[in-house]
Amino acid sequence: MDNTVRGTIEMTAAMAILGTIGWFVVMSGQPIMDVVFWRCAFGAVTLLVICAALGLLRGRLTLRIVAIAALGGAAIVINWLLLFSAFSRASISIATAVYNTQPFMLVGFGALFFGERLTLTKLTWLGIAFAGMLLIAQATPDAGDVGTDYFTGIAMALGAAFFWAVAAIVTKKLNGTPPHLIALIQVCVGVVMLAPFANLSDLPTDAWSWTMLATLGIVHTGLMYMLMYGAIQKLPTHLQGSLSFIYPVVAILVDVVAFGHRLHPAQIIGAAAILIAAAGMNLGWSLWRSKPPVESPQAVK
Repeated sequence: MDNTVRGTIEMTAAMAILGTIGWFVVMSGQPIMDVVFWRCAFGAVTLLVICAALGLLRGRLTLRIVAIAALGGAAIVINWLLLFSAFSRASISIATAVYNTQPFMLVGFGALFFGERLTLTKLTWLGIAFAGMLLIAQATPDAGDVGTDYFTGIAMALGAAFFWAVAAIVTKKLNGTPPHLIALIQVCVGVVMLAPFANLSDLPTDAWSWTMLATLGIVHTGLMYMLMYGAIQKLPTHLQGSLSFIYPVVAILVDVVAFGHRLHPAQIIGAAAILIAAAGMNLGWSLWRSKPPVESPQAVK
């Protein structure tokens, strides 16, 4: 099978898996702190097996790698806590759409800390995403339609996007380090961070809750990372960016089918604006036609 085809299948599967994560979080019925702790715990075991099988545990770890990956891991864990908490407040659909403001957080960091230039195209995509945010925020859902704290849910999803961008910036310092190994360190950090706060004295007693928690760690963390990183090695950047939008589409469909959450027209327009703007930013779409070079009189014959 061609590498591009294999990578496309892997990326599609990874994003489809990621799109169902909200359902498993909600259906686990557990406090968010416990959900993230067990995701990290099961994910750590799964990624340890994967890293061992790939021979990534021999002679690769240094104190610098562990320290930087741990810093990124702290940001990732906070990202999960905020995003999962947003699901019950603003609905999976809205939280996922708002969470996809991640590219704009990265652009902001690039401009603030790395002196990267903000082009007119980037500013326009940012403006479109911001307009989408305003539409979502003003379209308060009907009482009882979703969670009871809609605006807090939106703020949490924005916070999750912010901490994802922090983790992405930190992880850039680890060029050349196998991503599976970085992910393993990150989830191990999550276990250590959350162990004092997780409700370990009163564990779930039903098989359903354990199945949901184990799936979040084994499938949505271990397997998903393996598929995604395998795809990244095989696909060009533009195709990676295109396929990544399977995630929010699946998440919105899951929210509609499983929980019956219907977005208001303004919310639909707002979510679409954010996703289109994020796609434009990720894929480098240009909104402005470049002017053809003007020929000098001497060049005309």
